[in-house]
Amino acid sequence: MGFRKDFVWGAANASYQVEGAPREEGKGLSIWDVFCREDGKIYENQNGDISCDQYHRYREDVKMMKDIGIQAYRFSISWPRILPDGEGEVNARGLEYYDNLVDELLANNIQPYITLYHWDLPYELQKKGGWMNPDIPELFYKYAAILAKHFSDRVEHFITINEPQCIAGLGYLTGVHAPGLKVGAAGFFTIWHNLLKAHGMAVKAIREHAVRPVKIGMAPCSALYYPASESEADIMAARKATFHLTNNSLEDCVWNIALWCDPVFRQEYPKEVYEYFGEYLPEITKEDMALISQPLDFYGQNMYNAVMVKADKNGNPVRVKRPEGFPKTAIQWPVTPECMYWAPRFLSERYQKPLIITENGMSSHDWIALDGKVHDSSRIDFMHRYLKEYKRGANEGIDLLGYFSWSSMDNFEWAYGYSERFGLIYVDYQTQKRTMKDSGYFYRDVISCNGENL
Repeated sequence: MGFRKDFVWGAANASYQVEGAPREEGKGLSIWDVFCREDGKIYENQNGDISCDQYHRYREDVKMMKDIGIQAYRFSISWPRILPDGEGEVNARGLEYYDNLVDELLANNIQPYITLYHWDLPYELQKKGGWMNPDIPELFYKYAAILAKHFSDRVEHFITINEPQCIAGLGYLTGVHAPGLKVGAAGFFTIWHNLLKAHGMAVKAIREHAVRPVKIGMAPCSALYYPASESEADIMAARKATFHLTNNSLEDCVWNIALWCDPVFRQEYPKEVYEYFGEYLPEITKEDMALISQPLDFYGQNMYNAVMVKADKNGNPVRVKRPEGFPKTAIQWPVTPECMYWAPRFLSERYQKPLIITENGMSSHDWIALDGKVHDSSRIDFMHRYLKEYKRGANEGIDLLGYFSWSSMDNFEWAYGYSERFGLIYVDYQTQKRTMKDSGYFYRDVISCNGENL
């Protein structure tokens, strides 16, 4: 059966990771502009001030995506580029940049997928408490309304928030991401609830202000699990591990998919959260739940790896130790293509929505070879293995809408700075020269036959 005829093959990036131009044409500071100035927070004290300079080079980047055959580009909008203070007066030059990008994409038959928030909170809002501020859901509504009203005449697909797990867990609990805070359990659950309410407010804003019907989703990440065998016991154990707390720790909560998605798709918070962390939870009303569970059109999942589990004698999941010398990417993440079949299967069963892989890819040790090319054979093998597993799900009738490679080009990898390369296109950060990697040509071939060659 393979992938559906209207399956969407895309690539993705985030604003702070590629744009540069941090103070150009009226843009305000984001929390990442400030965080990167703190000594020792980022690899070799690097920052995204220039990065890929996509703010000035978007036409070249769109052309290279067209050369690959990419059908959709998922990019995020920088909140402080639109609202320098996070609220108040709109920066017309910021809207103009994204107008130009959207129009360039459409002129090249590439569909824009807009992510409203991929981590670059306006610094002025952080000074007022950031995601701990009880007013932030309403502020996010106003920001989303501006984008919906302005772009929905040309943009059909909107994603509210990228990886709320990382926002709360890495930005406010461990402090390894901006704004670099450690707020503890009560603070974490306040942010969790505010993020979900902000998501709901954004869905409302887009529905109310879009000038035509649009499709809306979200893009979480999470801890994912797959069975050690295809026995019913192991499958049940992997499903249980995917949606339930495995050790009842706060860290377990951060990456538990049900914590973030059950409220959105099932209008309920997991009972385990109340049982183990009830004393830290903010007040949660029926009105909150109705807001958070605004209907969505698709489920997006960012997916890189997973953990193998087997069932113990009671049917509970037990982690299977990775073998010595197991395959890892350059960033030291395990290579587990099985997640691309099992996670969509489990997520589709539970949440009953069409699914898009909104991010998938790998960091590789890439460089320009003596022949002037980038021979990233490991990334080709990675993509082939992962997409084969994804295709297995399509063959079994799982409702899969699309796949977005992370990322279209090398870029600023958050706390890792420029030490990790995830792109299909190589970027020389000294000259800004772009070079298509072998994986870009491989992806072109996959797209041209809708995955028949996998």
